[in-house]
Order: sequence, then structure tokens, then C-alpha cells
Amino acid sequence: LRPTSFRGAILSKIAMSSAVSASASSSSGNESVEIDKKYPGTAVKRMKSAMQRAKSLAKDQLNGRWDEVRRHILWAAGLKDITNAAPGYGYTGHSFNDWNHCDACVMLGKEAFNENQGEVQGIAIGNQLGPGIQIASIKELGPGGTWSTCMMGCNEDPPQDVAHVQFKARIAFKLVWCPPNFETFVLVDDEGKYLNHGSPAGSLPSKRDRMINYKMVQGSKYAKEAETINEKNKAKTVQCDEKSQGSTATTKSPKSSSNDNGDIKEAA
Repeated sequence: LRPTSFRGAILSKIAMSSAVSASASSSSGNESVEIDKKYPGTAVKRMKSAMQRAKSLAKDQLNGRWDEVRRHILWAAGLKDITNAAPGYGYTGHSFNDWNHCDACVMLGKEAFNENQGEVQGIAIGNQLGPGIQIASIKELGPGGTWSTCMMGCNEDPPQDVAHVQFKARIAFKLVWCPPNFETFVLVDDEGKYLNHGSPAGSLPSKRDRMINYKMVQGSKYAKEAETINEKNKAKTVQCDEKSQGSTATTKSPKSSSNDNGDIKEAA
């Protein structure tokens, strides 16, 4: 029974891998798939679509209640909001909801069943994510799949995290909580460039999670926007206040005027 069971498991894995590849081929039709030479596992079209979605999120979509904000982030990443499945089988309740699972990794179908063989430090050997990726990925975003992979190791150069090592893929974006209060987050792309930000309310991930999240990127290209976003926001607020004050100072009422005695007269 044991050899048969093992053979069955192998065949089942091959079948699932073929299904993901077939799904990628059918969704792309006859168009050629763009390949990233440095990270050939990247689903490039899917990555670009996810980045565009992240940029398109309005301020009210990123500054509301955290549970709603997180759903918008999942949508941008190309992931479904699934909270009633077992971990590893499509469950995304943890995605962008702790300190670690904050990378929107976009990989080609053939890469989805890659396993960690010890290359990524701190990650379980053989962490099979393929079935969950297949279930949770939104197909309309493009060929391949998305997963909220662990960001541990992303502060190294080049990044030594699950996305870049296990899946040989870039991320569409990373969520980073911003010091010193960790009440605002930024979404940055694979090069650490700004895509969007928000300051949600409600039941956020714990303060400890948000602090560790930033610590994981500190000193890397992914930390720069997080470290400057609050100052940028303050500068914008000051500019807006100055414009508002200037506008008020130069505005005169068209309805009335006053004489030297302070008496108000109706304007002609």
C-alpha cells in the first residue's frame, strides 16, 4: 500500500501542477508570456495589473475600517477574501494581517507548487502552497497566481525571502507599517517605490506585529517610503493650511462694506 500511496500522491501533485499551468495558458490565450530574466518565475502581466490596482485605490478605501481596507488590498493583490477554509487550502485571513505575510507575490503557474528546500531561512521545509494559491487567486488579474508570502529575508540584497527564492518571482507590492506610531502603512513595489498609503481605523494588527513588520525591512530599499511618509504628509498638510489661509485673507465679501466709523453698509 505504501508505494501505491506514494505514487498516487506524486501523480496528484503533477495533475494539480498541470491544472495551474493549463489555467495560465488558457487565460493568456495565444499571446506570448513576458519573462523576467532576473526572476523568471514572475507572472509579469499579473504583477503589472496588481500594481495598477494598488495605485488605483482611493483614500477612502485605505483610510476606513481595517477589515474593509484589507479586503481592498487583497483585491489589488489578486486574492480572494477566504476566511472559512483550512490554512494551505485557500485561507487568506492571515494575509496582510500580521507582521510577516505582507508580500503580494505573483508567480507563473508552473512555479506555484515550488517547495522550500531549506534555501529560505526560518521557513518550514516543504511548505507546499500550490493548492491554496490555485484556490485563492483571482483569475482575471492575469496568468499565474498570487500569494501573500512571508517577507522574512527581504532586507537582504538581493532579497532572500519566499517570493524571490522559493518562487523565483518578484512581488507586486509589499505592505509596510510606518514608524514611529505604526498607524499608517505604505504599499511599495519590488524596487521599494511608492504605490499608495493609508491610515486605517478599527481593529488593526497588534502594535507588536506592526513594529516587527517594519523591523523586517529596516535598512533596506523597502523601508525608505515608510520612514518618510509621515513627514511628507505633514508637509502637504502645512501647504494646504497655508493655501487655505491665503485664500481666506484675500477674499472679500461682495455683500457689504464698512466706513471709517465701522458702520456696515450694504454694497450697491
